[in-house]
Amino acid sequence: MSTSDGASATDPQPGEPATREPSVVVADDHPLWRDAVARDLAEAGMAVLATADDGPSAVNRTKATRPDVLVLDLNLPGMRGHEVCAALGSLQTRVLVLSASGEQQDVLEAVKAGATGYLVKSASREEIVEAVRATARGDAVFTPGLAGLVLGEFRKLSTQPQTDPSRPIPELTERETEVLKLVATGMSYKEIAADLFISHRTVQNHVQNTLGKLQLHNRIELVRFAIAKGLDTPEA
Repeated sequence: MSTSDGASATDPQPGEPATREPSVVVADDHPLWRDAVARDLAEAGMAVLATADDGPSAVNRTKATRPDVLVLDLNLPGMRGHEVCAALGSLQTRVLVLSASGEQQDVLEAVKAGATGYLVKSASREEIVEAVRATARGDAVFTPGLAGLVLGEFRKLSTQPQTDPSRPIPELTERETEVLKLVATGMSYKEIAADLFISHRTVQNHVQNTLGKLQLHNRIELVRFAIAKGLDTPEA
């Protein structure tokens, strides 16, 4: 997991072509804030496919447009943010929560429901733009201080009885296992790439392959699974 800093999604890694800016849907019931965020993302080159002012609209418009990222407020009329995340199911869209609340319960509720990242609304325009780009790349982005909270909760959950504690880990390549262990420590894709002397794109490919083998949907689930298996410990 990373905080909201990081390289732009348009900054190519050495030997890689530049990637396009992500497409987004912005859901917030405060029109001035919603319009400001949508405008900032559009000015940064992103395609704002739709906006929504309540939970059901956020779900419907996200399913209809299938953006790379849904920027989601937690306190929407009709459905809470974590309910929106749950309603999106296995949709490939990643969710970045942008909330006025930094309360532990709100953060964990959103992450457990499938949110990829969580920023408080005090974040700057630049931080929000970079967080959306990082979320689109697959990094788990959190306001500083919240990443440790989420990892700590996953570690606590890993000590509790599992539904199927004997579930085997499918055969992974040596490199996939290396990447998985680093993911479990909360490192961002950029940090993993630097640590293993490989490209950011290669890290993404290893993570996607591992997700497929483990039948998981996103990086948050992958972190939780890896911690439950003890892969975040030095001796793993």
